[in-house]
Amino acid sequence: MLSEMLEPIASQFREMGIPEPITHWGHPVMMGIVIFAMGSFVGFSGWRGRLAADADVAQKSRSDHRKIAPWMFLFMAMGYTGGLLSLVMQEHTVMESPHFWTGSAVLVLLAINGLISATGFGGNKDALRTAHAFLGSTALAVMLVHAIVGLKLGLSI
Repeated sequence: MLSEMLEPIASQFREMGIPEPITHWGHPVMMGIVIFAMGSFVGFSGWRGRLAADADVAQKSRSDHRKIAPWMFLFMAMGYTGGLLSLVMQEHTVMESPHFWTGSAVLVLLAINGLISATGFGGNKDALRTAHAFLGSTALAVMLVHAIVGLKLGLSI
């Protein structure tokens, strides 16, 4: 059903004559950059903000984390959409892939984390800050699994 909904958009992209290697590997390359460059930076800066003994280093890390994390979420959401369209363009089933489900899980985890942060951690509650840190780390771990199943998917198409 999802493929059928996206088919009109995918057919427009197909008509543009985008070279097959870009249709096939564009999403993985771009999302690999987001996951490994931005994701590792966001995770590192978030944990360094929590654990650094030097108050200035901790503050700078938290500031960096706050600046980059929303952009990472935006790029992940756009990449998710691009990945769906790429699969439909290649006439591959979408919802049967573990890659679809891990990508969906990542976005849900990141959205929950963003909501926790947007509430000011419920009035700066330590439990919500800790939940935020571990949910973010879980999202990064799922991103790694996502990349692995995505590579397997890309090699199978």
